[in-house]
Amino acid sequence: MAIQPVQDEPTIGRLVSDASRDISSLVQKEIQLAKSELKVSVRNGGLGAGLFLGAAFFAVMALIMFSVALAYFIHWNGSGLDLHWAFLIVFGLYLLVAALLGYIGFRKVRKVRPPDKAIAEAQDIKKALTNRG
Repeated sequence: MAIQPVQDEPTIGRLVSDASRDISSLVQKEIQLAKSELKVSVRNGGLGAGLFLGAAFFAVMALIMFSVALAYFIHWNGSGLDLHWAFLIVFGLYLLVAALLGYIGFRKVRKVRPPDKAIAEAQDIKKALTNRG
C-alpha cells in the first residue's frame, strides 16, 4: 500500500528546485551588491588619485617658486652673490639632495631578497606531491 503525498506538502523535487532557484537568486543579488560597492570604491579611488595628482602638481609648482625665492634670497638685492651664482647654488643643493635620495634608494633596493623560505616550502610540496603518485 503506497502512501500518497498530501497535496499541500511539497515534494522533494519541488523543494530542491525552490532551493536552487533561491540560491541562484541570492548569488545574483550578492553579485549586484558587490558591483555597486565596487563602482563606489572605484569612483572614490579615481577621485582620490586625481586629487593626489593635483596636489603633486601644485607641490612641484611650489618647489619651483621656492627655488627662485631661495636664489633671490642668496642674491639679496645685489648685496649678496651674483644672481647666476645664486641659481647655481640652488641647483647644486638639489643635485646633492637627489644624489642622497638615490644612494639611500640604491641601498634599500640592494637589500631586497627573494622569499627563500616560501620557495623552499613550495619545492618541498612539489616533491611530496610528485613522489606520491
